[in-house]
Amino acid sequence: MLTLTSIFLLILQNEHIFNLYKHHQNRLSMDRREAVKSVAFLLGGALSATTIGVFLDSCNSPSTKTNGKLFSADQELMLAEAADIIIPTTTSPGAKAAGVGPWIAMMIKECYPEDAQTAFTKGLEDLEKQSKDAYKKSYLEITVAQRQELMNKLREETIANTKIDQEKLDKEYQDLNQKKSEKENPGQAMLPKDKPKTAPNFFAILRDLTLLGYFTSEIGATKAYDYVHIPGRYDGCVDLKPGQRVWA
Repeated sequence: MLTLTSIFLLILQNEHIFNLYKHHQNRLSMDRREAVKSVAFLLGGALSATTIGVFLDSCNSPSTKTNGKLFSADQELMLAEAADIIIPTTTSPGAKAAGVGPWIAMMIKECYPEDAQTAFTKGLEDLEKQSKDAYKKSYLEITVAQRQELMNKLREETIANTKIDQEKLDKEYQDLNQKKSEKENPGQAMLPKDKPKTAPNFFAILRDLTLLGYFTSEIGATKAYDYVHIPGRYDGCVDLKPGQRVWA
């Protein structure tokens, strides 16, 4: 049975995309962005509200572009290492090998709004501070095991805070919807654009872009999954053998 990720990866079975990757890197950047935008909605709740909002508002909006350099050289290296903790190298290359770090930096700078950029850069600074507080070393200097500890802690904090924030937003939405209905249009629900928004979260955005960047890369599509360069007939439901990778 096709999973959402499998549907997501079907788009990548086009030889033209990989030719663009080899011969026209700048053009590929735009093609990948369009591919990500087209299928992000298929992942539903797997993505944060901030990332879904970026694709709804269009990542080509001039208002979201930042002049100058958003990340320092060390922060760009941190992005690559942090993404590699989320998708490490196992029997297939990880996020770092797939070039996900630079892709995340590009997406944050060119596609995300200012409040998300601010939250994300602050998250990187906090991650560096936590590394120095816990291990007396920069994030780039600590071991993989120590990076995993920091990432697990960050993940748990994000889950807990997201739950609290969502409960507050649900209550706020109910209150606002009731007031709006009573005042303007009784019985009419609040439009999505009028709903309270969640604050951007560093780990959630990092996770989103790591997954999207990896599985829209050539390595993610061809190494992490079983890939047939020239597929034959289409089978909608294929049984997998024990230990077999999911088909791209």
